[in-house]
Amino acid sequence: VELPSGVEMVMPGDNIKVTVKLINPIAMEEGLRFAVREGGRTVGAG
Repeated sequence: VELPSGVEMVMPGDNIKVTVKLINPIAMEEGLRFAVREGGRTVGAG
């Protein structure tokens, strides 16, 4: 995950644009909901 310059942390309720490089490609469409999971926990959603 690449955050915009000057951003070190994002808190619940914050809105930012990020760049994400996935290990395995997946099909996504604009407006599609998603969750990012790490170690069995949800660490991001949109």
